[in-house]
This record gives sequence, C-alpha cells and structure tokens, in this order.
Amino acid sequence: MSEQATSYLTPLITQLGVGGIIGLCIGYALKKVAKIVAAIIGLFTLGLLYLQTKGLITVDWLGVEAWGNTALGQLAQMEGDLGVVLANLPFAGGAIVGLGIGLKMG
Repeated sequence: MSEQATSYLTPLITQLGVGGIIGLCIGYALKKVAKIVAAIIGLFTLGLLYLQTKGLITVDWLGVEAWGNTALGQLAQMEGDLGVVLANLPFAGGAIVGLGIGLKMG
C-alpha cells in the first residue's frame, strides 16, 4: 500500500474504532438504564391504578396522555441532530455499529 493511501486510512480506521467502542459503551448503558426506567414507570403506573381503584386518588389519564404526546413531540425535534451525525460519518458509523452491539449485549 502506498504511503498516501496509508495517510488517508489511518485516521479513518482510528475514528471507526474509537466510535465503535464509544457506541458499544453507550448502547450497553442505554439498554440497562431503559430497563430500569421501564420498571420504575411500570410500578408507578401500577401504583396509581391501584390507588385509583381504591378511591384514594383520581388520575387525569387524558393529561397523562397529553404529557406523553408532548414528550414524543420533543423527541421528534431531535431529528435535526442527525445532520451533525452525518457530518462526522466515519466516527458515527463506528458508533452506530458499536451502539447496536452494545444494545444486543445489554
């Protein structure tokens, strides 16, 4: 391989490797945190349902639904951040692959 080709490939391989390792760590952590958050939300909702059936509280489920729709709308606004990821494609490519592996492992 020529010296010029090596000078182009070395930073690319480094970015892919580092991005992959970081993505792996993020994916693994996200999956673990998501499981904990899902358990907490589920137990909280179960508690609200129980207290409502006993007549101790009244839950505005339409308000809860509206709050959920607002939260999902804010997530949709984050799609603009995809352009930043695409600008750093080699690093992002490695990070996305690592993220996928980390989510599988978690």
